[in-house]
Amino acid sequence: MVVLAVTWMAKAGHENEVAQIFGKLTEESRKEPGCLMYVVHRHKTEPRRFFIYEQYKDDAGLEAHRAAPHFLQYAKKDLPRIADRVEGNLYQPLD
Repeated sequence: MVVLAVTWMAKAGHENEVAQIFGKLTEESRKEPGCLMYVVHRHKTEPRRFFIYEQYKDDAGLEAHRAAPHFLQYAKKDLPRIADRVEGNLYQPLD
């Protein structure tokens, strides 16, 4: 299993628009055969901060996600116009 943890910060005034894009991205990502989990969180006291927790079966599942049309549209085109990717880290469980 491969885990990806990503943090995005919405630009001021675009918080709800970012949340809507993440809603679309979540819906499509969860349909991917290699995706085990895709959950977007919004910070409780900083509404501009979003944390995404993703689990994929393997590296191939993650790469398929990164090549998917919905990812290219939402994460590569739409989000960068109204939010900044703050951090992204790959993990694997300590089985």
